[in-house]
Amino acid sequence: MSVRGVDIHALASYLNDFLGIAAIRDWKNALNGLQVENGRPIRRVAAAVDAGEHTIRKAIERDCELLLVHHGLFWSGNRPVTGVRYRRLKLLLDADVAVYSAHLPLDVHPELGNNVLLARRLGLEADGSFAEHEGRDVGVTATCDLDRSELEARIEKALGGAVQLIAGGPERVRRVGVLTGGGGGMVEQALSAGLEALITGEGSHHTWLDAMEGGLNLFYGGHYATETWGVRALAEHVAQRFGLEWEFIDAPTGL
Repeated sequence: MSVRGVDIHALASYLNDFLGIAAIRDWKNALNGLQVENGRPIRRVAAAVDAGEHTIRKAIERDCELLLVHHGLFWSGNRPVTGVRYRRLKLLLDADVAVYSAHLPLDVHPELGNNVLLARRLGLEADGSFAEHEGRDVGVTATCDLDRSELEARIEKALGGAVQLIAGGPERVRRVGVLTGGGGGMVEQALSAGLEALITGEGSHHTWLDAMEGGLNLFYGGHYATETWGVRALAEHVAQRFGLEWEFIDAPTGL
């Protein structure tokens, strides 16, 4: 079947509106939106968590004109185009592959966001929000009635690997927060929101004390593992809307 394709600027404009890019204040180096343009129609989309050299090469090998990612190219800020940055950009420009990145806008999206999709995968339905950042809550809350061990088992099944549990809260859990990625620093906000458990990717050493002494069950499932959901769903959504093909490039970091 022939795929006609779509112009990258038309596709980026749609994504900007759909994700509310302009309205969400992210970290300054996130640079949400179109990070690298190209000059040919988009027919195949590669989705990945990170815009690294490995995922760029895989997108090129698989004849994708667009790499759609959660973590973009410029987290290290305004730096010379040398070393790793040079290699990544040269690969993209030589192959005429575009990059579109959505960080916080994809985390918080009410339909295709990492948080709501992971919660749903765990059998939980988001019923509220917590964890304020720049005037906007970035995590979701849910109600349940589960033994802590059952919740841990569900998380491990969903993420496909072991979970680090800091068991500072009650053994029976009724209020849960989901904040994918590096949400370990939100223990205090989770407690202020009346949560008994926080499911996230990673956090600092001191969060063990924060959770144990504060009375919170803190589940660390890995930054990468908790953030594959949104970018997959977004790529599938775009493919269906514009009649494109898509695939997910899995490149786990183990972190």
